[in-house]
Amino acid sequence: MIFKFRKQAFAPLALAGALFLSGGLLNPTPLMADETCMSPYMAKIDGQEDFVYIWTLGVEGMGDGQDKLVTVDVNPTSANYGEVINSLSVGGRNEAHHSGFTDDRKYLWAGGLDTNKVFIFDVHTDPAKPTLNKVITDFVSASGGVVGPHTTYALPGRMMVTGLSNNKDNGGRTALVEYTNGGEYLATHWMPTDENLNGAEKTGKFADGYGYDLRVLPRRNVMVTSSFTGWSNYMMDMGKMINDAEAMKRFGNTVVIWDLHSKKPKKILDVPGAPLEIRCAWNPENNWCLTTTALTSKLWLIYEDTDSEWQAKPIADIGDASKIPLPVDISIRSDDKGLWVNTFMDGKTRYFDLTDINNPQQTYEKVIGSQVNMASSSWDGSRVYYTSSLLANWDKKGDANEQYFKSFTWNGAELEQQFALDFNAMKLGRPHQMRFGAYSLYAKTQQQKTRDLVKLMTQ
Repeated sequence: MIFKFRKQAFAPLALAGALFLSGGLLNPTPLMADETCMSPYMAKIDGQEDFVYIWTLGVEGMGDGQDKLVTVDVNPTSANYGEVINSLSVGGRNEAHHSGFTDDRKYLWAGGLDTNKVFIFDVHTDPAKPTLNKVITDFVSASGGVVGPHTTYALPGRMMVTGLSNNKDNGGRTALVEYTNGGEYLATHWMPTDENLNGAEKTGKFADGYGYDLRVLPRRNVMVTSSFTGWSNYMMDMGKMINDAEAMKRFGNTVVIWDLHSKKPKKILDVPGAPLEIRCAWNPENNWCLTTTALTSKLWLIYEDTDSEWQAKPIADIGDASKIPLPVDISIRSDDKGLWVNTFMDGKTRYFDLTDINNPQQTYEKVIGSQVNMASSSWDGSRVYYTSSLLANWDKKGDANEQYFKSFTWNGAELEQQFALDFNAMKLGRPHQMRFGAYSLYAKTQQQKTRDLVKLMTQ
């Protein structure tokens, strides 16, 4: 019996040793809480996020004046809850805008729309204190003239970066730029235009070649891109631009359906009025994505019909379009049943019930601030975070230029504010996009397993 006992105990003992030898305890793998806008190539794990990383625009004369990655502790059980625990400046002002993780969640890529630099942060070695791992400085030359790195989106072992402009005329014609996770350039995929459809079908009036956001539906082998405007517009003062008739003509009017595997454009859909953020359904039965148009204030459905053809149609108004509320960021629920829509000019967030995807209903709205831009909701839908800055030259002036990070809980009926950080008062700058981070839970889990195995051996 003693021999039998030791033989049975050998397997768990070997497993415990293997955990140490494999680095399971010495080099823990991060377990992340997640946002609903992340790439499907990342594991989606429920849980309480520990941090929010905020890509922040520097302001001349405020603090060090540099763009920075600001880390806020958002775990209610933490002694530092609601506080900035780290701020990493990157040098200069680059028009900090969007950011995204690699598929292994080890690195966060963040773009500068003006200088065309891409900053790659290490967020896994010490999740509470990210470090700057690499800066891509040849984005324009390597890509063949793409300007304005915007969405940085994870594909398997790859990062796809959408451009907003080009270095020939600073207009909206642009491309997708593909990199390895390590930051090595791979390929440029130009948006289809009337002059070069590149095999795509033009279904309406437009083939403008503009770009902005990107999302994928791997089960349908589909990649979807939207369109915005070029450098000459997004770096212009908003008031001046609105009063410039020619400038207002230089906005995108298309969503493009791509073959995900080949990276070739398949179909160009008319979505007039500058379609911005794209959010795709998570439920495998729902073959659709959503976007909003900044200039016409509409919610659009990009969907696959019964003939497996992709189409686009407006399905809801967002506020009063005559007042130009300017829809900006959107955040979908992980069960596809609801959507948060932010409108910059009136500072509101609106909740749309998506039970009937062809007829969404607004059921709630709340003023977050004098201006609001980004929204990030937790996977379980119980937490929503907001930031304020759109673009350095588009943010409001004077007292209306509130710059904040705010945390809310959502009980299904009301948003309740938990805390707010005034980035102006803290001299941090203009907070833009957010991404979630977390301490590793793997080490604790494996330590408990080891204790359980040892207990088993001694029983």
